Amino acid sequence: MTLALRPHNFSKFPSQLSTCGLAAKKISEFSMEKVEYSKLEDKRDSMREAECVGKEACDSDSMKMKRLSDHIMPHLLNLYGSCATSCDFEIYHVDASFEDPLMCAHGVKQIKSAFYSLSKVFSESRIVEYSVTEKVISDGKQEILIDNKQHYKFLGRNIDMISLIRLYVEDGKVVRHEDWWDKKPLRNRETVNLPLVGRIMELTRRGSMLATHALMGFGKDPTG
Repeated sequence: MTLALRPHNFSKFPSQLSTCGLAAKKISEFSMEKVEYSKLEDKRDSMREAECVGKEACDSDSMKMKRLSDHIMPHLLNLYGSCATSCDFEIYHVDASFEDPLMCAHGVKQIKSAFYSLSKVFSESRIVEYSVTEKVISDGKQEILIDNKQHYKFLGRNIDMISLIRLYVEDGKVVRHEDWWDKKPLRNRETVNLPLVGRIMELTRRGSMLATHALMGFGKDPTG
């Protein structure tokens, strides 16, 4: 028995090889495109991460400033509300100063006497309205401006007054506290026409503060 071998058509091999080569080329190009796309995505991810880090840093700085006034304001409201305790004065640096048109206090002890005396003079005292603006002076130094309205009751008479409280803060502690009644700068040697008159005003405020300081037990914290 003789087996008849069917001849193969070898003429198709070149076209088949060409098709395989083309497919391999396409696969290679696709792989390269995928690699490039992956690199592009990695670059975009890095850019997004950098953007987020920058945004978080800005948010952190913003929150830091916000926390500063958020920390100080509750204590300040207690001071002006005649309900302060010793912990409310921890917002001040030990050598801080306080000044308004009536008194000029140096050091936390005198500042305590100034605010503890409010309840001895007024039957009511509080800040009823306020808005806060914060400014960065330099690294670690800020200025907090508190535009406010204060309410007092003296001998049955209601007294309402607008004020600008200026707080100078260094490393989170108030180093100077000024209260400008009617938003007018404090009168002293630098703000009046006659330096001698300004000096007399300064001495009058210091004398008033020292007398108050003595009457209030030299800054002694109330008990009970």
